[in-house]
Amino acid sequence: ISALERQIFDFLGFQWAPILGNFLHIIVVILGLFGTIQYRPRYIMVYTVWTALWVTWNVFIICFYLEVGGLSK
Repeated sequence: ISALERQIFDFLGFQWAPILGNFLHIIVVILGLFGTIQYRPRYIMVYTVWTALWVTWNVFIICFYLEVGGLSK
């Protein structure tokens, strides 16, 4: 739900990279749910890797905006 909300707010601006990232995230979440219901190990593995990358990216963005460490340089 939060990805859909973020998608709507990104459409209000003209930030196309976040829109594409959010769209990809929504597709991977749907595939992950499908893989869990159908027990498709490949879909579950893709979802697990994608979720780890997505969380890492979001933590980096949060730290960047809060200027943690030397990220402001």
